[in-house]
Amino acid sequence: MSLWGLISKMPPEKLQRIYIDFPQHLRHLLGDWLENQPWEFLVSSDAFCCNMASVLLSATVQRLQTTAGEQGEGSNVLQHISTLENIYQRDPLKLVATFRQILHGEKKAVLEQFHHLPMPFHWKQEELKFNTTLQRLQHRVGETRLLREALQQGAEGGNAPLHSLIETPANGIGQRETLAALLQECVAELEAAQALVLKRIQIWKRQQQLAGNGAPFEESLAPIQERCESLVDVYSQLQQEVGAAGGELEPKTQASLMSRLDEVLRTLVTSSFLVEKQPPQVLKTQTKFQAGVWFLLGLRFLGAPAKPPLVRADMVTEKQARELSMPQGPNTGVESSGEIINNLVPLENSIPGNCCSAVFKNLLLKKIKRCERKGTESVTEEKCAVLFSTSFTLGPNKLPIQLQALSLPLVVIVHGNQDNNAKATILWDNAFSEMERVPFVVAERVPWEKMCETLNLKFMAEVGTNRGLLPEHFLFLAQKIFTDNSLSIEAFQHRSVSWSQFNKEILQGRGFTFWQWFDGVLDLTKRCLRSYWSDRLIIGFISKQYVTSLLLNEPDGTFLLRFSDSEIGGITIAHVIRGQDGSSQIENIQPFSAKDLSIRSLGDRIRDLAQLKNLYPKKPKDEAFRSHYKPEQMGKDGRGYVPATIKMTVERDQPLPTLEPQMPTMVPTYDIRMAPDSSMGMQRGSDMVPHLPILPSLSQMNMSFDQGLMPCQPREHTAPPSEPLISTDVTMVDDTCLNPQAGFPQGTWVDENMFPPLLPPTEQDLTKLLREGQRESGGGPLGTPPLLQPSPYEQSGIPMPHLDLRANPSW
Repeated sequence: MSLWGLISKMPPEKLQRIYIDFPQHLRHLLGDWLENQPWEFLVSSDAFCCNMASVLLSATVQRLQTTAGEQGEGSNVLQHISTLENIYQRDPLKLVATFRQILHGEKKAVLEQFHHLPMPFHWKQEELKFNTTLQRLQHRVGETRLLREALQQGAEGGNAPLHSLIETPANGIGQRETLAALLQECVAELEAAQALVLKRIQIWKRQQQLAGNGAPFEESLAPIQERCESLVDVYSQLQQEVGAAGGELEPKTQASLMSRLDEVLRTLVTSSFLVEKQPPQVLKTQTKFQAGVWFLLGLRFLGAPAKPPLVRADMVTEKQARELSMPQGPNTGVESSGEIINNLVPLENSIPGNCCSAVFKNLLLKKIKRCERKGTESVTEEKCAVLFSTSFTLGPNKLPIQLQALSLPLVVIVHGNQDNNAKATILWDNAFSEMERVPFVVAERVPWEKMCETLNLKFMAEVGTNRGLLPEHFLFLAQKIFTDNSLSIEAFQHRSVSWSQFNKEILQGRGFTFWQWFDGVLDLTKRCLRSYWSDRLIIGFISKQYVTSLLLNEPDGTFLLRFSDSEIGGITIAHVIRGQDGSSQIENIQPFSAKDLSIRSLGDRIRDLAQLKNLYPKKPKDEAFRSHYKPEQMGKDGRGYVPATIKMTVERDQPLPTLEPQMPTMVPTYDIRMAPDSSMGMQRGSDMVPHLPILPSLSQMNMSFDQGLMPCQPREHTAPPSEPLISTDVTMVDDTCLNPQAGFPQGTWVDENMFPPLLPPTEQDLTKLLREGQRESGGGPLGTPPLLQPSPYEQSGIPMPHLDLRANPSW
């Protein structure tokens, strides 16, 4: 959106003071045309600015008349335009100053209202600045040529056009001094224009790096190539003028000017060799990849040589990349730190493509030579780069030129299981590196707000959606990465996150890092859930505790979708059920992985479950998910077969069997059921669940399995919710049988490795349990370690069937 687009949305009363020196209704006729003119850069009163001001006055009057005619404005408006032209005809620079003041006022108003200026406006101003600088430089070169010719010819006729351009003294000595000063100004302006081009190249490189994280990127190098070529043209003209004015200049002055011009050319040439197509930033050995380089000035300098120069690709370490960034001799060689096959390609001009490039189509990194790592740095934190280099001679003097270009930092891996951590290294470097840095230094800590921008950018690009993350999602992510349950977004605004928190420290109660979990969500959403996310059917980033607070007062069958906390790459359904006592309870169905959803889609699974009725808050599920249902086949198929369909069910357990007379009444019943909230006990990942050995008489146990989804009737704990449990996955129905003094102290963190592998209880074990139960009938808080380990079929928050020890007579 343009600056005027934002201005037109603002209340008129906020803008009245801006248009004191210019009629507001005429400003409306100019629209966004006004901000696309170089008013900001015509700040002097020399001949160039006067000429530009006259041109802009004529263009302004023409624009006003054309727009007024298109909009059917009356004669009064045309009269105002004519009056305006008469006023500013005497001093066009006054019009420039007036419009410059108006634009300053409009920018200030937009910043106050919207807190930022539109990005297209910034780009247009950058383009106007360079174009105005180039036009001024070309004007100066023309003045220099006229003055030099007047001095050399000594003709009276040369004074007339000369005085129309510049003011020079009447004597020849004064004119020679003026020529030297004018040449000095021309070279200085050429250096200033070159600085603008180099800055634009740096911006292009930075945008290319951010594109690795998903940022939008205008890849075309054609505008930058055009700028470089225009400066080379000015360089050639100035070099000729300095050489031709040898008799009018001091030898020392001429040598200084030539040296400065040569430095401008050298910098332009070396800076115009760019990596146009980057190699993969996570690069696996023995895998083919592609890359490409552009030489922006190749069309001007290389022509059509009989033997085009070869570009070589070599792998370099971070240390070697730093050495390359330091001043060094032109013949300094670099030893490759890896063996790359097919690493020589000619640098050739392409007339149809209007470029000079070298394209590597079949590169392959055969092996890598690892360097010594720093401290606790892992192999996936070691950054390398591909160095592209070539050399050739330039001009009739055979001036040797060496060109080098470094790729973006990359991480070399040898196995697919290193990919996740390598992507974290690249994401961090792409997001938080500076434009001009020592390779490949990057901040160790960054503001949380910048991390939110990076995660949002990566999520949208990776998933392929225009639906980004919401403030509520960032709150959940902040709670997760900082291990802080603060409920205010403002509590995290001024905090910073470290690289260690991002992908080195294991999340509390989990077996993975923050990035490993987030990358699993990215992969799952990209592969199976893009359309659901884009339709805002998935809340996703929300804690189990907050789900409970959202759903507890909702009617039966209300559900929502959230990404699993305890598993990498899982999504679960949380829904409201009515307990036996009539109270609302929340159940979380076992998380679905990408493999699960490839068998039966999420929409069809939701359709299968009749107990799911309304997507939170109150949207009927068929209305929300109908477009995601797979059409059911009716009748026989073309081969005469009746179609078979896999359906998902979540069965509720039957009530526990009554106690048998021969069994003592004090035997406790163990109920493996949904784990409580993570705030009440230990959280664990799916990779931390121990395997439950198959018991000899498992068939006699009261267990009902249906496709791995096994709910049970939740029961109330007698222990207060605030007291932590020994295990979040084992619920003792009758805690009056337990000895409160025999367990771990309150607040003790219990790891599953503290318990021995699960074995069938012996007769002595059962007898001991009975005796303890008879002694401790008074009850108390849950404080005794469970005899049973969590089942491998259960995940955190998953309903499971009852497991009754009494059901096995052999025990």
